[in-house]
Amino acid sequence: MSLRHGLLGLLDQHPATGYELTKSFEEIGQWAWHASHSHIYPELRKMTEAGLIEVVDEQSRGRKTYGITPAGRDELRRWMLEPADDLVRSAAALRLFLVGSLEPDEARVFLQQYADQADERLAALRAQMEEAGEEWQDNPLAFGRLAAERGLRTLPAVRDWAQWGLDQLEQAK
Repeated sequence: MSLRHGLLGLLDQHPATGYELTKSFEEIGQWAWHASHSHIYPELRKMTEAGLIEVVDEQSRGRKTYGITPAGRDELRRWMLEPADDLVRSAAALRLFLVGSLEPDEARVFLQQYADQADERLAALRAQMEEAGEEWQDNPLAFGRLAAERGLRTLPAVRDWAQWGLDQLEQAK
């Protein structure tokens, strides 16, 4: 995912300031993508220059509210409908390939952390979904709902995988 497309998607939900976009990325960062204000503001400038977004309101001290343009919406839809890029950089996946570098006791700690983190994220996700309430129940395309539903299904699988790995280490003793 590019930062540009993430910003377009957020602005397609509703106009927002750079500060509000940064806060949105803080919320979704634990699940999808992290971006800081030092990355967001320069990209907003570039996107404005490219005609993908526009300033829809300007307040005191230069605070700008951005909205998506028709060209930006077209670019977002183009990106959403193209095949996903399978070349993903993931530090977590790289660690899985390299887990053989650990001693068995360290590998147990590593796998237990995976299991514990999956349980913690699952609990947090369920709380967020409960907070969303009826808005999500009535609209399967509500912002974040499909991502949350994916988490409800994949996090237990991650926990189960980590437990399987722990069991394998126990059997190998």
